[in-house]
Amino acid sequence: MSGNTHFDLWYLFALAGAVLLGAVLPVLPTGAAVSAGAVLASHGNPIGLAGVLLAGALGAYLGDLIVYAGCRFGGERLAKRVGWLRDNASLDALRVRLADHEIGVLLTSRLIPGGRVPVLLAAGLAGYSWERFAVVDLIASSLWAAVYMAIGLLGYALFDEPWQGVLAAIVLVILTTVASGVVQRWRRKKRASDSE
Repeated sequence: MSGNTHFDLWYLFALAGAVLLGAVLPVLPTGAAVSAGAVLASHGNPIGLAGVLLAGALGAYLGDLIVYAGCRFGGERLAKRVGWLRDNASLDALRVRLADHEIGVLLTSRLIPGGRVPVLLAAGLAGYSWERFAVVDLIASSLWAAVYMAIGLLGYALFDEPWQGVLAAIVLVILTTVASGVVQRWRRKKRASDSE
């Protein structure tokens, strides 16, 4: 964030658009984009942190609504065509978990790397209430943006130069994602060995 209001506004629109695109087509590191935005806002215009939080949350929320609508109205066929659906067995397990702990699953799925799309699929394909999803996901998207903004602020606190803070934030996001993946694999192996 430069302190130039015109540039900052376009930056926030670009951030929201990138997060929205990454939420629909999970190929962009959307968490890293929010973290980097927080670092840049902290160096140039600390008031811009609110904008980064809002842009990140709005992009995530709108992207989730699009994916949910696609799953809800397009069904399994669309989910398979887009590449969102891979493993029916885990989808069935998610449906059960969603039925038992719906709010907790929806809130935490946004925070667990790779956990959001399967939960959105399970909710959409199971016909989860649109209104209820919209409310819970608004909270989940805001929480997600706040967590990744906090990672960016940690990068800002560790380094003096903006590029160093951005790099540190991206590394922290990658480490968080890798650690989460390792824990998820370990839990799956443990469940598989317990069920044998």
